[in-house]
Amino acid sequence: MSDGDKIVTRWRSERLERDVTLARWGRVGRPLLLFPTAGGDAEEIERFHLIDALRPLLDGGAIKIYSCDSAAGRALLSREGSPRHQMWVQDQFHRYVRHEVVPAIRADCKTPDIEIWAGGSSIGAFHAVAAVCRFPDVFTRALAMSGTYDLRRFYEPDPSGFSDEFWVSSPLHFVPTLGGRHLEVLRTRFILLPSGEGRAEDIGESWAMARVLGQQGIPNRVDSWGPEWPHDWQTWRKMLPQYLGEWTSEGKAK
Repeated sequence: MSDGDKIVTRWRSERLERDVTLARWGRVGRPLLLFPTAGGDAEEIERFHLIDALRPLLDGGAIKIYSCDSAAGRALLSREGSPRHQMWVQDQFHRYVRHEVVPAIRADCKTPDIEIWAGGSSIGAFHAVAAVCRFPDVFTRALAMSGTYDLRRFYEPDPSGFSDEFWVSSPLHFVPTLGGRHLEVLRTRFILLPSGEGRAEDIGESWAMARVLGQQGIPNRVDSWGPEWPHDWQTWRKMLPQYLGEWTSEGKAK
């Protein structure tokens, strides 16, 4: 489906074993994969006016925005299957991003090796950080707003504990295990962790993620926006265009 500069495509994901959606806004510019919050769908960011907030950057050809359904968040929030199944979906979601979404973005950009930025809010920030940390050969920056990084509290108790799929897909836990060439490449990437400190915010989550990244020498920064900014769309509508404007301006200056 096409609507102006918006295109929506759907297919059956072999990895997730379900139908998936990928939406795109903009025609040229740096590709950014923007993850939805929690169990949001690919068009959530449009309904909550993030696309409106980014319109000057989109119309100016600075960026192209992509978004996919948050299959992992939906499985977790809806208690799909067992906790271990939900952990499997989380890992498969990241594999789907790398092996299905990334090729779709690169084909749309007509550049087979184009580097991609990742972004998101709340649990979307978790996936943005995970994308860069798991796949630094593809994702070069993460804009992780108001992030929630320790997801263990969202899983119902399971006698069998946390599975390997959980540990390898949670950046708070797998980043300390990284080494070799993977870590070398990741140390050339950058993760920005802005957060408000108002209603429902916990900037401590961002500081905890930053400490793990810093201990491995991965460039990152936490930005506090202060107590007047809540964990809500009004904050992210302000943050996202501000930081992306700065990032795209850096490229022009080089």
